[in-house]
Amino acid sequence: MKFSLFSLARQAVGGAAWPPQWRDAEPKPAYDVVIVGAGGHGLATAYYLAKEHGIRNIAVLDKGWLGGGNTGRNTTIIRSNYLRDESAAIYEHALKLWETLSQDLNYNVMYSPRGVMMLAHNEHDIRVFKRHVHANRLQGIDNEWLTAEQAKAFCPPLYIGSDARYPILGAALQRRGGVARHDAVAWGYARAASAMGVDIVQNCEVTGISRSPEGAATGVETTRGAIHAGKIAVVAAGHTSVLMGMAGVRMPLESFPLQALVSEPVKPVMPCVVMSNTVHAYISQSDKGELVIGAGTDAYTSYSQAGGLHIAAHTLEAICELFPSFRRLRMLRNWGGIVDVTPDRSPIIGLTPVPGLFVNCGWGTGGFKATPGSGHVFAATIARGEPHPIAAPFRLDRFRTGQLIDEAAAAAVSH
Repeated sequence: MKFSLFSLARQAVGGAAWPPQWRDAEPKPAYDVVIVGAGGHGLATAYYLAKEHGIRNIAVLDKGWLGGGNTGRNTTIIRSNYLRDESAAIYEHALKLWETLSQDLNYNVMYSPRGVMMLAHNEHDIRVFKRHVHANRLQGIDNEWLTAEQAKAFCPPLYIGSDARYPILGAALQRRGGVARHDAVAWGYARAASAMGVDIVQNCEVTGISRSPEGAATGVETTRGAIHAGKIAVVAAGHTSVLMGMAGVRMPLESFPLQALVSEPVKPVMPCVVMSNTVHAYISQSDKGELVIGAGTDAYTSYSQAGGLHIAAHTLEAICELFPSFRRLRMLRNWGGIVDVTPDRSPIIGLTPVPGLFVNCGWGTGGFKATPGSGHVFAATIARGEPHPIAAPFRLDRFRTGQLIDEAAAAAVSH
């Protein structure tokens, strides 16, 4: 028997731990797939498993509430102008899905292709971003070079005076890039997946991964009981190492708090997304009127969702240099999300040494923009038991073979 997303949400607030027939039956209901993590990537994976592969006997588990992790703590930026062919392929795949996602889900995710502009402040920046422009054009991805004057015309609040501490010498612009509403993406995928019979269980923390005598993953132990499964997919940003450790798999990941903040809401003033590596800041405006400002990661590993205040202070100094007219605004709130970072700053998608156990992690600062593409290729990988062609380069064993995908500067800010 299936239970809707909304009835499960009510249970999470104050209902019974499990429906009576689940609590009384032994063993617990078996699922074809259990997905650990009810964020954007996990819910997208469930949706595409159900829609494109006909696998609907799925449970999506989360220790908190739906979309309450990094999905609710990101800066909503979408783009595909990455340098490496492998990275460009998956982010462009995601961007094309973003373009029709509201129609596909029948849910407004507020995708807005307002343009993403990356500022150059010195000769090194110019060379790096022109390299991105040329690489993207070879990959069939839009990207163009702007002079400082053209950048100012595209984003009028931007200050391009020569007396700035870091004068703007030009910019790279991807016009198809933009933003979407972070929590709407999670709820859109959740509603669509639930309508196809997927169970979404909140406040259900995974405490262990069960394995057969032969070593295959057979289910999960949770705070609400054991759940048997044919396949297990871990998609839990920030805590992948902990979960995979339950199955005896060590992951090449470090976890850092990533800072962000919003201003008080104002009338529309920021027409696009602007990013700067040299002064380390990026900014856009939400539909609610808040200026959404992204900062950096702490210099030390942590599972904190607050982080060091000096990170946000440094970023605000940079924003005030780039946009002097914003100096009078007040900060409304700030927060931190936990990002998993791999040695080559590229994600891990695919199979693991444990049969029946799959993983999707290590997105660093690129997680939100990849959401639909990540879920799409991960679902195909789980369903077929072999990597989707776009996901294949991001396999876990590349750290053993040395076939790395170095995207250390891909964020356009130096995380």
